Amino acid sequence: MSKLALFLCGDLAGPALERNGSYLDIYTAYLHNSCPTTHPPSSPSIHLLPACSIHISHTPTAANAYDNIDWINNLVAYVARIASSKPHIKLIGICFGHQIIARALGGECVPNNGRWEVGPTQITLTQLGKSIFGPRDTLTIQEMHRDHVPSVPPNADLHVLASTELSPNQGMVKFYPAAQDTETHAHGNGTVQAASKKVQIFTIQGHPEFTQRVISDIVEQRSAVGVMSAQISDDLKSRLDKGWDKEAQNDSNDVVGKVIWDIIEGKI
Repeated sequence: MSKLALFLCGDLAGPALERNGSYLDIYTAYLHNSCPTTHPPSSPSIHLLPACSIHISHTPTAANAYDNIDWINNLVAYVARIASSKPHIKLIGICFGHQIIARALGGECVPNNGRWEVGPTQITLTQLGKSIFGPRDTLTIQEMHRDHVPSVPPNADLHVLASTELSPNQGMVKFYPAAQDTETHAHGNGTVQAASKKVQIFTIQGHPEFTQRVISDIVEQRSAVGVMSAQISDDLKSRLDKGWDKEAQNDSNDVVGKVIWDIIEGKI
């Protein structure tokens, strides 16, 4: 079985933690629920980068990926070193991990002018995104961020998978050199080759591991201390009225989760 090194650089607090468990609990449940096999593991096997491991860089945290502080700078340098010197270790970045990987490969993470993306959000897939997630125009995924990666890092062979109006880079992918075929798709000012397997780096800005209860609890806590406005709470309620939370749950487990497991198992 593939091994995972799961980097958790933050956690829930207060009632949100009491109701939902820790990030490790949440990730254990997500990996279990989204596992496509008939006998999913009861818990992920977490090791610190053995020779054949899969490295998941993940941190939905209160810190900012652009902060000039030691542990973040060390994390960026570490991920950059893994990407360049140990390419057999696959990198999967979720939210903060998406931002850290972008920085590690020469890109940037910046504040999004104080604008939050919160709750179940429809993201528009690029042609390459459709080749990975399936022939559909959008995915619905939980979001919880007000920083973003505005573009792919230059000269890093990364390609955008999806976008929203607020965040044009909702995920990225990098293939191993022999993992592309001759089929091409229009992308930006040029073309990118279709995903004919194997992925080295995969990132997504959203939170496929978050349930609606996790999101609602975080919004409630942050609204109570003024970090989030009443408008954000109202917008979240309107999304729930549209049933987007159910779409997010299905897409997170059945679509994004399957892609993550396919990467871990070397299928793509």
